[in-house]
Amino acid sequence: MMYEHQHVGISDNKGRQMRLDDSDHDSSTKLEIVDLSGLSLDSLPNPPLNLATICKLDLSNNNLQNIPESLTARLLNVIVLDVHSNQLKCLPNSIGCLSKLKILNVSGNLLQQLPRTIDNCRSLQELNANFNKLRQLPDNIGFELVNLRKLSVNSNKLVFLPNSTSHLSNLRVLDARLNCLRSLPEDLENLVNLQILNVSQNFQYLGSLPYSIGLLMSLVELDVSYNKITALPDSIGCLKKLQKLSVEGNPLVSPPQEVMEQGLHVVKQYLCDNINGTSHKQSNKKNSWLGKLAKCGTFSGSVKIPDREAYIIPSYRPIDGLASPRYMGMFSPKRLFSPKSYFSR
Repeated sequence: MMYEHQHVGISDNKGRQMRLDDSDHDSSTKLEIVDLSGLSLDSLPNPPLNLATICKLDLSNNNLQNIPESLTARLLNVIVLDVHSNQLKCLPNSIGCLSKLKILNVSGNLLQQLPRTIDNCRSLQELNANFNKLRQLPDNIGFELVNLRKLSVNSNKLVFLPNSTSHLSNLRVLDARLNCLRSLPEDLENLVNLQILNVSQNFQYLGSLPYSIGLLMSLVELDVSYNKITALPDSIGCLKKLQKLSVEGNPLVSPPQEVMEQGLHVVKQYLCDNINGTSHKQSNKKNSWLGKLAKCGTFSGSVKIPDREAYIIPSYRPIDGLASPRYMGMFSPKRLFSPKSYFSR
């Protein structure tokens, strides 16, 4: 069925035309985009509007402290909901009613947790919750959000990721840098489509990586920089598609510095040689991992050097887009100089 997309809204003080349509729409033939971003709104207008006709709602870069439960519950056809760079301390529980929601951006707020009802948003493909105060994620997030492809939770206060995270079999990108992570889930074998894993800058908290990281058969980029990791798991040598590995800022003992300086191919060969040379001495637990590595096809007793050259990233990489216009709302005078500073810990 063909949908007609129409931008609607209200008229702001700059003369930007943002008409809110008060007519009764047939949601089966017409869906609309409502853009109320950057209007310094403290609360939402309450015009006559058929919310069921909205496919995208942009409330970003305002001063909203809450979103009414009644509003969210009626967004029956919304696919994209963007509320980044506001002052939200919580999300409405009725967000669980958004069965068609595919993209949710709640970054740059004051959220300490996500509502458990978010598990009901089973169409969700991208969740951006960067730059909040999250201390944990819903326990069942990995069991319920089976279509999730990108999970961005950087710059929060997360101590761990739920074990269910390892069941996100469609996940492509997992960004959990700049948190307080002390460990990662042990069983990562179901993340068969994961291409980018970033758990950098957990500083004094993250001291090791699970051996199952070698089962991430699609992994292309791995960033574990600026943690307190002393040894990389030998299983990393089995990651055939890995092209970028960033480990700077760790007190690494294994592999030794002279190996690290020779590039990713040498590092992978070193780690794989460790498996070859010590597999007969491994504990039962380690041998079980070797069996899984072989079963997944990541370990075959040697490392084939790919034609495409890979590098260990040598320099610090800042947070992507931190100073971009998309995030400038987070650095408003109101936020930076308020008694409860946005960056307070």
